[in-house]
Amino acid sequence: MSVRGPGSDSIEDRSILLRRASLIALVGNAILALSKISAGILAGSLAVLGDGIDSSTDVVIAALSLFVAGVVARPADSDHPWGHGRAETVATTALSFILFFAGGQLILSGLANLFRPEPPEIPDPAALAVTAASMAGKGFLAWTQFRYARRTGSAMLRANGKNMAGDIAISGAVLAGLFVAVVARIPQADPVAAILVGLWVARNAFGIFREANLELMDGNADRSLYGLLFEAVRSVPGAGKPHRARMRRIAGAWDIDLDIEVDGGMTVRESHALAGAVEREIRSRMENVFDIVVHVEPAGASGSDYHEGGEGFGLDEGILGEDGER
Repeated sequence: MSVRGPGSDSIEDRSILLRRASLIALVGNAILALSKISAGILAGSLAVLGDGIDSSTDVVIAALSLFVAGVVARPADSDHPWGHGRAETVATTALSFILFFAGGQLILSGLANLFRPEPPEIPDPAALAVTAASMAGKGFLAWTQFRYARRTGSAMLRANGKNMAGDIAISGAVLAGLFVAVVARIPQADPVAAILVGLWVARNAFGIFREANLELMDGNADRSLYGLLFEAVRSVPGAGKPHRARMRRIAGAWDIDLDIEVDGGMTVRESHALAGAVEREIRSRMENVFDIVVHVEPAGASGSDYHEGGEGFGLDEGILGEDGER
């Protein structure tokens, strides 16, 4: 038995919020990128220039998010019966590669500038003001991305928010390097700051890739959710021994499959009603549920010859501890 996923209205509302968040990120990062690249060139600061390039990648990411918002809004069809939500996960993976490339380029530029024969120049003090202002701007943009990520359950917006929150730390490192270069008159501090910025960007890119890859592989690192699932089954009279449970994430929503055991003497109509009660109980305890499929078995059938291939997939209560962890 299955319950249908979100209706078209909720998908359209989510798409509107995704577009709105992406537009804010696009315009905000475009302004910051132009300001920092200009300041980096005029002030002669590689670190500020690198910070501006990082913001330029955020513009590309925001444009990608806008495109993905349109794809996600498309209804399910015969080729995509689960809808088009995974486009968001694919875009998040692409985002991680863009960030990793930008970080790597910045590291290489910093190293080349640090070890070139002629000593680097001391940046203009104006770069300090631009960098400080960009930290405030990034703080606002990060807040908007996290806010819309909570409303939509979007992994892409959450990753973008993490990226922008990291940008604040990046600008802080740039500001510290500039301060040392300008005030203490140690020009090498600027390329060193650029290298540190590149390392931070590459580290964030790897974290984003790992999270997106888990979703693409239908993985779920939060075992406590299975504890909630099993508790929901146990709370329904007549439903027992939840097993072969699987949970995967599709565009911020959970797709759930599980088996339960019921009295073998029940009629089909009675077991169907019991499965419906289990589904409703799960939805009342878990947020952002896309679809639930409950397979009903007669008591004692699991682990017997009834399953010719054995219990080769899914989780059951036997592998979860009291706190819901393996």
